[in-house]
Amino acid sequence: MPRAKKKIDIDYTVFEKRLAKNFDELKWLYYELYNDSGAFEYFCGMLKRAWAERNDELKELDEAREQNPDWYSGNDILGMMAYTECFAKNLKGVERHLNYLEECGVDYLHLMPLLDSPKGKSDGGYAVSDFRKVREDLGTMKDLARLSSKCHALGISLCLDFVMNHTSEEHEWALKAKQGEKAYQDRYFFYDDWTIPNEFEKTLPQVFPTTAPGNFTLNPDTNKIVMTTFYPYQWDLNYSNPTVFNDMTDNMLFLCNQGIDIIRLDAVPYIWKTLGTNCRNLPQVHNLVRIMRIACEIVCPGTLLLGEVVMEPSKVVPYFGSVSKPECHMLYNVTTMASTWHTVATRDVRLLRHQLESVFRLPKAYVFLNYLRCHDDIGWGLDYDYLKNFGIDEIPHKKYLNDYLKGDYPNSISRGELYNDAPELGDARMCGTTASLCGLESENLNERDLAIRLDEMLHAFLFTQSGIPVLYSGDEVGQLNDYSYHDDPEKADDSRYIHRGAFNWHKAISRNDLRTVQGKIFRAIKKLTTLREKYNVFTNAADTWIIETHNDHVLGIGRYYGEKSLKEKMLAFFNFDEHEQIFTPDENLRDFDFIDCITGEKFNSHSNNGIINLRGYDFKWLIASWREDLN
Repeated sequence: MPRAKKKIDIDYTVFEKRLAKNFDELKWLYYELYNDSGAFEYFCGMLKRAWAERNDELKELDEAREQNPDWYSGNDILGMMAYTECFAKNLKGVERHLNYLEECGVDYLHLMPLLDSPKGKSDGGYAVSDFRKVREDLGTMKDLARLSSKCHALGISLCLDFVMNHTSEEHEWALKAKQGEKAYQDRYFFYDDWTIPNEFEKTLPQVFPTTAPGNFTLNPDTNKIVMTTFYPYQWDLNYSNPTVFNDMTDNMLFLCNQGIDIIRLDAVPYIWKTLGTNCRNLPQVHNLVRIMRIACEIVCPGTLLLGEVVMEPSKVVPYFGSVSKPECHMLYNVTTMASTWHTVATRDVRLLRHQLESVFRLPKAYVFLNYLRCHDDIGWGLDYDYLKNFGIDEIPHKKYLNDYLKGDYPNSISRGELYNDAPELGDARMCGTTASLCGLESENLNERDLAIRLDEMLHAFLFTQSGIPVLYSGDEVGQLNDYSYHDDPEKADDSRYIHRGAFNWHKAISRNDLRTVQGKIFRAIKKLTTLREKYNVFTNAADTWIIETHNDHVLGIGRYYGEKSLKEKMLAFFNFDEHEQIFTPDENLRDFDFIDCITGEKFNSHSNNGIINLRGYDFKWLIASWREDLN
């Protein structure tokens, strides 16, 4: 006779307490959107099942993080984002290279989209055909769970994209919709004719007007029109259908239960559609994100939500929610990234200073992910209302920025390529690695030295900001653009692949050879990482302010942190011009014993009446530490 299965008794006490704590708000939010008791009952049952399926190792991690809810907002986290196939071919390869990530000081690893998606119609992995299956060439879900466990043992958190807005047209739901099953067509936006789609188009902006114009596509299998905001093969999900939200939340929790620590909510502002609006940032979106936050706090409270909101600050900040009703734990600081490259091209820090002043006024509880480059392009969503004060017009200015950064401007050594060029709109975005945009492709030794200094200075600026600094894989060794994508028919039309090349392990071997470009940049970033971990002034809780330098080429940032008797003050200065700059900051340099962190020498604040000299593309980190008697 077959052996009887051993009955496993699960103690649901922890789950029930968490559910009870959040139940009233959860029910209110859910009913406000759906007013469906059956759907809500199913949702709560799904949460209970997801908690029961969570393994003991992850539950222990949840408990530890609950005891330290600010575990991700200190000065000891360095992130890196990488494509699995580019970094190490597959998930097992990533596991074999965890020692390299440790050497880099990385303890937050964002693996770019790796779930199953159709070859040739994947949009870089953002057209998911199965949320519970890893791409076969990258490995299996078991490999992903094993990798996350190995990462946890080394203190590394794993981040994964969760593509919320749409599925691939080859997803199981889409295939059933193509076969005419109405229940699955109702998971998307299907229309019998163009009447309603045309009404949507009156107020709905286009995401890719040149490469994927319009927001709807005629599906030949059904002869119906389906909403496709991004690309024709990405079908928008209908979140006004509670079944969609229930099942997508279930998919998200499934990934959390594989050990994913940070869920990146992709394109989250787009997920609710209402006719007559721009279908962006609608109030229902915030209700959905808040419910997802509650779901995580019940099932997997050690998991963080990272919102991908690539918009101006006024649209980004609401995704943090409120202190009493938080939504995302972290958001991208996309505006600072774009303003940084604007400053590289113009040598003028006024816009960057203005933008940072807005960031510095935000609550310290807000945690941003800061970066110089990522998998995507650089969009020029700058504050042109502010730039008009200096006689700068949007269209010609965007042309200048793009001309400079692609090397088509006199004396520019930057090397980038345009993305989504729309000459009729006077608009385009910029692609390229940090190193190539800094000018490291130049064969002139003097220019290359300047490019290395600029690269190092930009990383120092990145590390000075509050939040989590995130490196794009390859930037730590100055990896250049990969132009081979031009020869690949599946990639040639998308210039973003210029900075999505395979990691050059051959050149990375020389990362500890200070005679090489790789060695110089790797050493510099390692030193910045070590210093950032050493001083508490880099924590998110520190006070931050702009220092007036009276020089539009030099950015000044102040930081102060006081914990009990230990006090730390930091003055940081960044020269965005290739020539030496002399400036006198509006900051008291004489009452503190500052150390130049990079040289380790005492800073002589009494010389030259407070005047500071900075070489072209150089920076200073000045830090003073002292103790006060509590008595």
